Amino acid sequence: MVEVFIGRTLLNKDGDVIDPEAALRNKVVGIYFSAGWCPPCRDFTPILCDFYTELVEEADPPAQFEIVFISSDKSTEDMVEYYHNMHGDWLALPWTDQYKHDLKKRYNITAVPKLVIVKENGQVITDKGRKQIRDQGLACFRNWLEVAEVFQNFKG
Repeated sequence: MVEVFIGRTLLNKDGDVIDPEAALRNKVVGIYFSAGWCPPCRDFTPILCDFYTELVEEADPPAQFEIVFISSDKSTEDMVEYYHNMHGDWLALPWTDQYKHDLKKRYNITAVPKLVIVKENGQVITDKGRKQIRDQGLACFRNWLEVAEVFQNFKG
């Protein structure tokens, strides 16, 4: 699993607590730093939703990919509204978890939106996930997968 989330609680869109070890094991993980008040975020999030849907929900077998949303919203309510209304069916770090500040520092996040793609050990594959998805579409996932060193069942 992605080591950066060991011991943390993640949530799904229904508000259920998800064990990060089970949810992120053997996957390429996109850590999505975003906020509902941010126009570029609101522009990119639907593109990321389509990317995720094609890779994970419509692919057979599903790609080994997961997204964890790290909110820069001003309140829990703002985060929940943005997450429920615009995001895909991926995971989120609770807004109240102050670990988000450590993640922003670790991955040098100075502005949102930012999509950092990481290996299981938390090492960065690319911090330009947003640009790569916009420029290459689904093809960029194959590149991430090759670098990630995970067991592959992806055929796309």
